[in-house]
Amino acid sequence: MERADDVYTKDGTTDITKAPANKKKTGTWKACFFILGEEISERLAYFGTSANLVNYLHQMLGLNNAAASKVVTNFQGTCYVSPLLGAFLADAYLGRYWTIAIFSIIYIMGMTLLTMSASIVGIKPSCHDGICHPTELEKTTFYIAIYLIALGTGGIKPCVSSFGADQFDDNDEVEKIKKSSFFNWFYLSISIGALIASSVLVWIQTSVGWGWGFGIPAVAMAIALMFFFVGTRFYRLQTPGGSPLIRMLQVLVASMRKWDVKPPADKSLLYETANEESNIKGSRKLTHTDKFSFLDKSAVETARDKVNGSVNPWRLCTVTQVEEIKSIIRLLPVWACCIMFTTAYSQMNTTFVLQGNTMDRYMGGNFKIPSASLIVFETISVILWVLTYDQLIIPFARKYTGHARGFTQLQRIGIGLVISTLSMVSAGVVEAVRLDYIKQKGYYDVKTIPMSIFWQVPQYFFIGCAGVFTLIGQVEFFYDQAPDAMRSLCSALLLMAAALGSYLSSFLVTIVTRNKKFGWITENLNKGHLDYFFWLLVILSIINFIVFLLVSRLYVYKKVIH
Repeated sequence: MERADDVYTKDGTTDITKAPANKKKTGTWKACFFILGEEISERLAYFGTSANLVNYLHQMLGLNNAAASKVVTNFQGTCYVSPLLGAFLADAYLGRYWTIAIFSIIYIMGMTLLTMSASIVGIKPSCHDGICHPTELEKTTFYIAIYLIALGTGGIKPCVSSFGADQFDDNDEVEKIKKSSFFNWFYLSISIGALIASSVLVWIQTSVGWGWGFGIPAVAMAIALMFFFVGTRFYRLQTPGGSPLIRMLQVLVASMRKWDVKPPADKSLLYETANEESNIKGSRKLTHTDKFSFLDKSAVETARDKVNGSVNPWRLCTVTQVEEIKSIIRLLPVWACCIMFTTAYSQMNTTFVLQGNTMDRYMGGNFKIPSASLIVFETISVILWVLTYDQLIIPFARKYTGHARGFTQLQRIGIGLVISTLSMVSAGVVEAVRLDYIKQKGYYDVKTIPMSIFWQVPQYFFIGCAGVFTLIGQVEFFYDQAPDAMRSLCSALLLMAAALGSYLSSFLVTIVTRNKKFGWITENLNKGHLDYFFWLLVILSIINFIVFLLVSRLYVYKKVIH
């Protein structure tokens, strides 16, 4: 006979009616089916906008190569900064379900406006003889649209992966194993959206029209939101824990107030709630760790900590509250090492596309491949490696490492960092060969040289493989190591590293193009040295990997009281 306590989840999740979540009726893959559907459509819309955006800016808004690249990387960067807002609202007040729903509506508004800016006369740039002359109104409408999209994605990005992982109870060993697989399938769903965007949508944008190319993902996003709502009765919801920023600030203030207090040698004497549950909604208790002991002062009880019998949270904090901020501090060095990876990864939508524009894009003599469509090989790489990782790599690695997941999360991230460096090496070699061919033939002023664009396939394949190891590893690592009531915020922190990576790419482009005539990335790439830019990224990636190895050796994993 099934015990009553086995009917409900033990991680504090509830259903949509705020009743304890029933294991049989909610969660696991039956809920994730709807969540993954939302993610596929959102990624379809995002990549349908960003994958070919550099060409839209060049053709329709008249921006040069360097300026178009900077607009794209700044847009991508903003898409990774805005999750800080969405994550704060999700963890503190709204919960992940309502945050996804509300920001999806904003996303759809942005996609609709973008479609209108590419379709309706008056806000669509007018073009004559292949040259467009956008007005200030047309430019403004376009920028409002893409930054509405950036705001909308800010509520979706930090919440969807965490919301999906919430559907598996950490206290149930069977469900915990399934959760690890969820992150692989989550990234696969991203790749499916990217595959459709980079092949079908890019072709539609190039061959049919930008209005159709932007309109189709707008409709897909609206359908996805309805699909997301259909799955409501199956979802498990984590209760918002209140403002994580205030809790962290309370620990810092309480520690400074007790700067002259010495924590006891017996750490069990530090303050913690007496009952089994933490006083932070939606969070389990955390075990004390020895590092950053100055913060332990905030959990030392003194005579002045209570006012009228109640604890003053600005003078006395629980061990769990202290460990929350310690967890964030421990994550920061790993987080910093994620920045350079994104800088390399972002080249897929900028310099890779510009490089491809100069190459022979014809297949079979008549069919011309849009350069941005080569991202399809990155997506194919992701699909192949996700399936291979789950079915072959994990069982094989487990024999030698003894680890249930084959590799630790940090090992998985590190492998991806190495592979991303190989992608930059591949891109650098292709560009060096391309420039050498131009030099030999004197093709400096030839717009398209007779060198197949399929030379780029290895660099896309490597970057896709790197994503399977590093990006999935990062998402799983930050979810596992984040305090329960700060998981959306930690996902946003990870996305912030991606934003800084995009901004770093934009900064590097600015530096290497300061000399308009002799810069590395010139308007005529045949007279530039894009290969130098790729070699610079190789050097920075190697330095970043060495630092990551040191950080990984020193990292202390989070411990939860079950």
